[in-house]
Parts: sequence; structure tokens; C-alpha cells
Amino acid sequence: MSLENVYREAMALNTITDMGKRESAAKIFFEKLNRTTLPEKFNWAAEIFEGIHVKERGDQLALIWTDLATDEENRYTYKELAANGNKFLNFARKNGVAKGDNLYMLTPIVPETWFASFAGIKGGLVSVPTATSMTEREIQFRFEAYKPDVIVAFEGLTDLVDDALQKADCTPKAKIVLGQKDGWVSYTQIAAESADADPADVGKDDVLFCFFTSGTTGLPKRVGHSATSYPVGHLSTAIIQGLEPGDVHHNLSAPGWAKWAWSSFFAPFNLGATATGFNFTALDVAKYIATVARYKVNSFCAPPTAWRAFVGLDLGNYDFSAMKYSLSAGEPLNPEVIEQWKKATGTEIRDFYGQTESTCMIGNPPWMEGKMRFGSFGYPSPMYDVILTDDEGNAITEPDVTGHIVVRLSHWRALGLFHEYIDDPQKTQAAFVNNMYFTGDKASFDQDDYWWFVGRSDDVIKSSDYRVGPFEVESALVEHPAVMEAAVVGSPDPNRYQLVKACVILAEGYTPSKALALELFQHTIDVLAKFKIPRIIEFVEELPKTISGKIRRVELRETEEKKKEAAADSPNEYFYHQFPELGSHKK
Repeated sequence: MSLENVYREAMALNTITDMGKRESAAKIFFEKLNRTTLPEKFNWAAEIFEGIHVKERGDQLALIWTDLATDEENRYTYKELAANGNKFLNFARKNGVAKGDNLYMLTPIVPETWFASFAGIKGGLVSVPTATSMTEREIQFRFEAYKPDVIVAFEGLTDLVDDALQKADCTPKAKIVLGQKDGWVSYTQIAAESADADPADVGKDDVLFCFFTSGTTGLPKRVGHSATSYPVGHLSTAIIQGLEPGDVHHNLSAPGWAKWAWSSFFAPFNLGATATGFNFTALDVAKYIATVARYKVNSFCAPPTAWRAFVGLDLGNYDFSAMKYSLSAGEPLNPEVIEQWKKATGTEIRDFYGQTESTCMIGNPPWMEGKMRFGSFGYPSPMYDVILTDDEGNAITEPDVTGHIVVRLSHWRALGLFHEYIDDPQKTQAAFVNNMYFTGDKASFDQDDYWWFVGRSDDVIKSSDYRVGPFEVESALVEHPAVMEAAVVGSPDPNRYQLVKACVILAEGYTPSKALALELFQHTIDVLAKFKIPRIIEFVEELPKTISGKIRRVELRETEEKKKEAAADSPNEYFYHQFPELGSHKK
């Protein structure tokens, strides 16, 4: 089976209107795909995007983009998007950028992000998506850990990037700015390049994507995805989402995160759909949902935090007649939210699950609508051999038993699974044990095989659509002279699933006070990305520890859960929202 035929079969599969037949076809499709020997070479941009979509639907819209603040709009066909990506690649090559070089993208929701992403794949570059909310220190860490060869960034970040480059002692081959900046090349100069570019000779296992993701006991890990694990692996995402050729798909996610690559790039472009991008700084939920309705979005994916905000609107004011599919990912969604959205749009919000290390692993496909159990995140994709195990790695077969979500590799290796933590064999080895990949998440399944998410089995905090490693926040706090020690955990929250909470032991000479809490909040704002800033700071006398001196965050979490159940606050506990001078920092 050639990969071209694989994509054609996936497109045909998702046009089957009888959902029972589509379900059967999907099982057969993945059983065959799991046994397929992949070609040694694969360039998705050239073979699928250009070889199928540009060739056969070149004049169909690939991307609709608008700025919510200015109402500026741009539309690009498949042919035009490929042409813009080729121009970027040609410019990079003229500046000495070659296959295997690292491409950093520090860009917001703008068309150039799609162009650069396409260019990276076609040119065999290693794309390193980087959130625009990163601080200078976080950017510097990334540059030191993974040297940039070419950078594209928006104008407002260039000072931070230049400072980080100097401190990391890095000199990239090219720096491209969306706007104007001394020492940088304006993106507008790329327009003069040729719209045709030769594809790189890319091996199926060549690493093409590097995502920095939060860890529990150290600085961010580098998840390495290959030329096939994302382009081919996201067929699981596209089929669980239900996208059809020509559908208009929207995903509320920012570039810099794996979820953007999942749902704003590969899922729609794998199957010849139209991606949409709505640029914004602060989320105006009424304007946003009005834009979703105005562009006749057929398939809409958003995190639970956004869904909860959307159902607070008078949804009867909007025309959702084009809506076919509604999707959620991040953490379990309240059943009442699903009910309210269904009443307004006629579609049920279908939950699904995956990680930066994977594509969509578990979910509620389109044929589950009307049969879902609200709160369940579905069942495993046939692309993945997902099981639950106990702490010893033994498979759990009984219902209603909590276990580790594990991808078994002994029967086949899921195409969408990442290849390695780049330059970190110890962490790679720790994740792959006894021919199984341990996700770090826990779940259970009921007697009817519906799966239910339980939570992290490690200490990573899930807040809104983000994952926050406690180590980074703790490290930032202990830099302050008043802090002797800190432990960071997730505190249960009805809107964001968890809030970042810091338990702080003060250094000698400092006493708990509201003024000191304000000072610590302000300190973290200066050194951390917005989504990592603690929302709660509690001054404590001691922290629970093991005999060897390690902080028992599990005990802190349990204490926090009990406090939330009892609706009790501690006397030396301070909340971010108590300080209006800090601003919202909602992300």
C-alpha cells in the first residue's frame, strides 16, 4: 500500500454517511495500515499536500484567516499556500539553511505560520514551534538546548530573541521578522522568491518536529516526531474528528503547541479540508463565536475552558446551521456544558485524548454521537494498542479499575507515537518499559468499554489547555530572596481543571504577608510564561517529604483536594485574583 493510497482511502472513509459502515471501514483501514511497511522515503508536503491536494483541488481554499481586532481577512487556496511555503523554503536555502537544520517559529496565529510549517516539512528541517508567551529565560534555555539555524518571529518578540541568542551564544543563519527590525530580514522580502521548490530527500524516520514539553523533575523535554509519526499518525486524529474533503475546520489553539499542529495543520490538510485561523490577543468569546458562525465552520475544536465560556452566551443569536462536529480535548468536560451546546447547535461535543508524544489515541469518533456517555473520553483509536496496566505493568482486564494508560508495542508500533526525547536517552528509556510506552496518565474503563480519564500519574499540572511542570515554577520562585523552598502542585478548579498552586517556605527574616505574596506573584510574571504563573501562593512552615528528602507532592495534592471539598482556605493563602494591580493574565 503506497502512502498516497492510504490518504485517498482515509478521505473516502470520512465521506461515508452511514456511521455504522464508517465505523467498520475505519477498523479495517487501521488494521491494514498497522501492518503496512512504510516506504523508506516520505515527504508529506511534496507527496500529499502538493501531489494530491494541489494537483486535484488546487483552487479550493486551504486556509481562511482573519484578525478579530481589525477584521482583516486573507484566503489562500491549496496552490497559493504551497507557493508561499516554497518561497519561504527557497529563501532559507539561499541563506545556507539545509536539511536537518532547526527552524524556530515564534509566531502568532498568522498565515506565515502555516507557510513556514509547510516549508519545514518539504525542506526536511526540524520545526521547533515556540509559544509567543515564552519569556527570555525560557527562550534562552531552548536555544542552549537545541541550537536555532533559522528563526521566524513576530516583531514584538525580536528583542527577547536577540537577548536570548546573545546569552546562549548562538548565531542563526537567518532571522526573519514579521514586521521590521534592525538586524532581521523582513518577511516581505520572501515574496520575491520562486514559488517552486525541490523537496528534500526525507527518510521516514528522520526527525522533523521538536516540541518542548513540561516535565515533573526537570526542565522541558524535547519530544521528537518523525517524517511519518505526525503526517501519517494524524490520520487517527482526522478520522476521530470526522473531517471530510472541503469541510471548514476551526481549532482554537495557538501555534507553539502540539495541539495547533494536530488540529490546525495536519488533520485538515491530511484530508483536503479548509483550515481557519482567528488571530486574537485576549479572547472575546462573543466575537469569537460570532466569527465561527460567520465562516460557516463545519467542525469546531476547542478546550473545555472555552466551551464553558461559550455556553454562557445567548447561543440563539448565532447561526450554527453549518456545524456538523464539535470537539474538545484537554480534560473532562462537564455534561451540562455538552447539553447546552447540543441544544444550541444540534451537535454533541465529542471528547478525545492524546499527548505531545502522540497523535489522537483515545476518543469519541463521529459514529459515537448519540451513544456517548458524557464525561467519558471514548475508546482507543485502532491505530494504537492502548491498554491499562497496574503499577507493575500487568494488563488490567476488569472494569472500573484505575490504571496507567499504556501503549503496547509488542503487537505493532503505533505510527503516531513519537520516536524519542531528543538527546535524552535516559528519559526515553524511562518512558518505554517492557515494550510499552507509559503516557503518565491514568484512566479506567467501564463494563461497556467506555474509557474515563482519572488524572496524571506524575506531578504535571493540567491547567486549561496547558501542561505545567512544577520544577520550572519552583525554580522561578526560589530565585527570590524571600523563598527558601517551594513546592508546586495542581489545585482543583471547576473552570480550568487545575490551578497552579505554590506552597512556599520563607527564608529567615521574612514573614507571611499580602505584600510579600504580591511581590512573589510579580516576580513569577517577570520570568514565567503566563500559563505557568501561580494562581495561589500559600506560606507554609514545612513540606511533606520522603526519607530521602524528596517532596511528596502527592500528599500536597491530596490535602488540596480535601480543602477544596470542604471549601476551606488557609490563613496564609493568597489568590491571584485578590490583586487587581497584577492584571488578568488569563492565559
